[in-house]
Amino acid sequence: MDELYSQNAKIVYHFLYKQCHDRHLAEDLTQETFLQAYQSIERFDGSCKISVWLCQIAKHLLYRHWEKQKHEVPADFEMQDTHSSNTEPGVQDTAWHQTCVRIELIDVLKEMQKLPAERREVIYLRITGALSFKEIGEIMGKSENWARVSFYRGKEQLLKGRMNHEREK
Repeated sequence: MDELYSQNAKIVYHFLYKQCHDRHLAEDLTQETFLQAYQSIERFDGSCKISVWLCQIAKHLLYRHWEKQKHEVPADFEMQDTHSSNTEPGVQDTAWHQTCVRIELIDVLKEMQKLPAERREVIYLRITGALSFKEIGEIMGKSENWARVSFYRGKEQLLKGRMNHEREK
């Protein structure tokens, strides 16, 4: 397990950090990822690289964290007085903006769950892992061109889904 950690901890940490931009959260979730991996190593079937499997675990832990955070936002948050004398100007506006961004991110992540698994993985690895198409192709056991096409098609599918979602509102 020590070897698994030493070979993959940086990959998992960077994957998480690119998603959340919070060093402490990424560190905590990296540790939790390896704890869960240790507890469920028998479920690893070898159908993908171990780093991809670990990033999947990390992704699920991050989603759970975000879901918990979402529930902590008061239901009447938008009704709060943004001109309260107890806070500096713009502080609550910034908090409101951050909440809106987080909710939008959660919506995009939910849309991503509708993508085929391989296409979803390519997008995660490209955006959150900041990997090149060549590296993604190697990880997924495919070509660099396959990774490019999968990323492009995934983006197109997400945009189409977001436009349909906006029309429904």
